[in-house]
Amino acid sequence: MKMIFKQIIHSAALGIVVPGMIFSALAGFSSGTAQEQKTEEPQQNLNKPTEKVSQVFIPVLKSDGQVVQMDLEDYICRVVLGEVPASFETEALKAQAVAARTYTLRCVLGGDKHPEGAVCTDYRCCQEYREPESYIRSGGTLASVQKVFDAVTETAGEVLYYDGKLIMATYFASAGGTTEDAREVWGNAVPYLTVVSSPADDDAYNGQTVTFTAEEFQTRLGVTLKGKPESWFGRVSYTVGGGVDMMRIGGKLYSGVDLRGIFDLRSTIFTVTTTDTSVTFETRGYGHRVGLSQYGADAMAVLGSGYKEILYHYYPGTKLSQYDPDTD
Repeated sequence: MKMIFKQIIHSAALGIVVPGMIFSALAGFSSGTAQEQKTEEPQQNLNKPTEKVSQVFIPVLKSDGQVVQMDLEDYICRVVLGEVPASFETEALKAQAVAARTYTLRCVLGGDKHPEGAVCTDYRCCQEYREPESYIRSGGTLASVQKVFDAVTETAGEVLYYDGKLIMATYFASAGGTTEDAREVWGNAVPYLTVVSSPADDDAYNGQTVTFTAEEFQTRLGVTLKGKPESWFGRVSYTVGGGVDMMRIGGKLYSGVDLRGIFDLRSTIFTVTTTDTSVTFETRGYGHRVGLSQYGADAMAVLGSGYKEILYHYYPGTKLSQYDPDTD
């Protein structure tokens, strides 16, 4: 681990901005003897924050049940590290940082997501969260961590507003061609969470195929159906965003959102094929498809779009600005 600290120290000597939070995160890697640690004189300065650190603190509910007060930018660094590959274009990482920061502060102001903390580290509830130590132990590099942290630092404090209020900056993995309107997924229309094209969206998550036996299909749906599977399916309607709106199965209507949950589908963009003994779903995209497409953002960045252009595309009508607590 001496090499890691030498790289950090070398960067600092060259005047490269290295956020204080990376020092804090990587300090725990010194697992050698006490004498070895003592000889690393610069280690005593590793927790010293830079002027880029926000000093805005938020309560974060950790997986062990403890609530810790974290600097906002420290927290966002760990969210971006967990949410998207570090191999993404820097402009896409910046867009993710702004979206995550806006989402976080909106949760803080809401104050009702968790009684203990404003946000948690469970991606199924709030946002993905990855400590640098864990990332590097699993094969990641210090250079990748630095790339992510730099992207966060370069957008420090920037958030999205609509009509003077922080937006609900939802995001997901892959749009499959177009995003979805919030009303189609959650029942409420949101002016900046509407259908936009995402033609350059990465196809890494397209083409998921899931097959169920006829018996498994009925068990999941909680019904008993007569005849062959082909006869079970009736008319299908679609949303403007291309997802399944409603599908008739066995004479009953089911929403695409409900079917996605029942059958663990990656998205509501799916088609159904049958045999005499099975039902197969094929999907495009991954996630609820409302807001920022992470792979779409990277595809836009590859084509030359900056993070502001990316954000304004996926959140139309919004304004990028420094966070001002007095406006909310």
